[in-house]
Amino acid sequence: MVIEGGPATELHAEEGGWFSGLIEGVTAGARYRYRLDSEPSLFPDPASRYQPDGPHGPSEVVDPRGFAWHDFNWKGVPADGQVLYEMHIGTFMPEGTWVAAAARLPELAELGVTAVCVMPVGDFPGRFGWGYDGVCLYAPTRLYGTPDDMRRFVDAAHALGIGVLLDVVYNHFGPDGNYIREFAPQFMSTIHKTEWGEPFNFDGAESGPVREFFIANAGYWVDEFHIDGLRLDATQAIYDDSPDHLIAAVARRVREAARDRATFVMGRETNPRRRVW
Repeated sequence: MVIEGGPATELHAEEGGWFSGLIEGVTAGARYRYRLDSEPSLFPDPASRYQPDGPHGPSEVVDPRGFAWHDFNWKGVPADGQVLYEMHIGTFMPEGTWVAAAARLPELAELGVTAVCVMPVGDFPGRFGWGYDGVCLYAPTRLYGTPDDMRRFVDAAHALGIGVLLDVVYNHFGPDGNYIREFAPQFMSTIHKTEWGEPFNFDGAESGPVREFFIANAGYWVDEFHIDGLRLDATQAIYDDSPDHLIAAVARRVREAARDRATFVMGRETNPRRRVW
């Protein structure tokens, strides 16, 4: 691991193919990358919380505990009685930012909207996109602002009685900026195929860490961003022949992370001839 402006630190192998290390003195805002074995190239963190220069640049350390939440009395979003508004942060307002979108939330509340469903925000290359080619699934795209800007948006929505759902893509990565194969080629399935290329390895050999990556991602949005639930994109392409389907595991993790808050989990089936739940 290489911290910008600092020495490289060797990570130590653990069970299950994981590596870890402790670097003293690193604070929020520090930028880092990984060197794999003796390769000259440096790679961003596949689970980066922020990519300030996009998916090809360095990752940035984020401290989620530094944000002061005000939604302590928020009870969440039950499944019944909701008026959903689908929102793309990049096009909802001309500025295309969390800050600009938050400023218009009172109008949605006046309209009668009870929850917004934000289209995918995982970072992707380029300037514009609908979010379905995301490659950094833990990093809210820098195009809309910082991770704390996203938290402020959710906090403001809750203050107005509006829940926030997040559209997530757990069926494929985008074609550019995905470095996961450099770290673990086992991440991609050799059994199944999707309309968009290789799906994830949720049920083959060495699939345990892959499942953990996505299940943890579901809990991450609820825990660190107070998201009220998820909309799972293209569920027909989430292939999993294991006894515990990934969708079921994700739904459990969302509810565990929410603790006593009501959560809303839904799936989108893009081919009505095939059902996965």
